[in-house]
Amino acid sequence: MGAVAERETTASQDRGALARMVMTLLDHWKLSTEDQAALLGIAASNRAALARYRKGEAIGTSRDQYERVGHLLGIHKNLRLLFPHNRDLAYRWMSTRNKAFDNLSPVEVVKEWGFAGLLMVRSYLDRARGV
Repeated sequence: MGAVAERETTASQDRGALARMVMTLLDHWKLSTEDQAALLGIAASNRAALARYRKGEAIGTSRDQYERVGHLLGIHKNLRLLFPHNRDLAYRWMSTRNKAFDNLSPVEVVKEWGFAGLLMVRSYLDRARGV
């Protein structure tokens, strides 16, 4: 196997591990299929993609999906650091209404505002952590 093919295989494996990781996170957050798709920026009807990611098939190569996954993992990290002794609260936070978001849940913010909503939620948590 050539060096280029080897790098492509490794990158695909990394994207597969990333896919499994983010799907596990979305499971912990107990989100509906529609909400999971919205957070990942894919059509709500695209259950097949969610199933493929769950099996470890590589996340798409689009910059949008990579950035979304990065922000979702950053949100998770912030929640774990903000609520170190309350994992249930950390996992429930994304679907809990919040006055900071006009009484919408963070998931609803992302569904309404798209990628910008994801950035709003991430930056809110960054500020809460003093980052």
